Amino acid sequence: MNFSGLPTYEKIINDLERKKRKRHLLLGNGFSMSYDPSIFSYNALSSFIENTSDDLLKELFSVINTKNFEAIMQELNNFVLIAKVFSSDSLLTDKIEQTQKRLQHNLIDAVKTLHPDHVFRIPQEKSISCFSFLDRYLSNEGFVFSTNYDLLLYWVLMRNNTQNAIDGFGRELLNEPDEYTPDWEPEYSTDLIWGKHREEQSIFYLHGALPLFDTGIDIIKEVYDGEYLLDNIKHRMNKNEYPVFVTAGNSKEKLQHIMHNQYLTYCYEKLCAISGSLISFGFGFGENDDHIIDAINRAHKKPHDKRLWSVYIGVYNENDLNHVERIKAKFKCKVTPWNARTVEIWKSNPKGEQ
Repeated sequence: MNFSGLPTYEKIINDLERKKRKRHLLLGNGFSMSYDPSIFSYNALSSFIENTSDDLLKELFSVINTKNFEAIMQELNNFVLIAKVFSSDSLLTDKIEQTQKRLQHNLIDAVKTLHPDHVFRIPQEKSISCFSFLDRYLSNEGFVFSTNYDLLLYWVLMRNNTQNAIDGFGRELLNEPDEYTPDWEPEYSTDLIWGKHREEQSIFYLHGALPLFDTGIDIIKEVYDGEYLLDNIKHRMNKNEYPVFVTAGNSKEKLQHIMHNQYLTYCYEKLCAISGSLISFGFGFGENDDHIIDAINRAHKKPHDKRLWSVYIGVYNENDLNHVERIKAKFKCKVTPWNARTVEIWKSNPKGEQ
């Protein structure tokens, strides 16, 4: 099979609709690159680490031997606490704390260069077009999985009204109704806490996302309050709260990271349990993505009526197609490549819009 002979996106969708097959969507970095390839690139945070001009941070990354920002910041935070116990040298602890703050600020600066800084920077017609693409899954009891840590998916879903896009977060009731208090009024948590709506969840950030934070007790989502969301994220980081996202590492390291976080584990297990068919867009199934293939294979091993039958992998060129042909044997279910150029997610003038 050559690239020109690949089925189109609409043909894939129509075939699945004719079979009455449930369909799910897996998004990779190509989803963000299709919005603006000039500001989104693969392994952007990893490249930032490698290219930082801060010699101390470079040495720190080398010693800790990881590109996981969350792990590095946690290590520094723990080191400060240990140093205060074993040393009275305030200069040492101050140096560690200052290094931690520099890393936090550099991370946010890097993210700001990669993302639109506000939800309304995304043109309305592009937001509507993207949501129409997503809603073909969400409105048909399908799930949307994303391996991206950026804010694009979050912003599109927030800006377009839907009852089907449920990310599992909500405000917790802080006071129970009291029959002896006739004027009882409910009080809810300030934070959006994950767990309350997870049974209805349809949006899954497999590698975390910038608005998601692990407080040590709860997984919370930063509330968009009309201000700049990236600034709110920075405020949380200044309080030693770190975004939950898997930024780098091989497949084994990524899976270890996932399994040490309750939210990420839940999302991964949901991928392992999907039925019907999975369509991928912008996800390369590279050498560090075997944990995703393993999840797909687990879904295929489910009982006949709950099984994942097929995976449709979007490819952009002949090289992508050749890669899919090489890795087909890793999959237990049927694999069909399709021409990813035949769907324009971020159309400037989506159908039906004036």
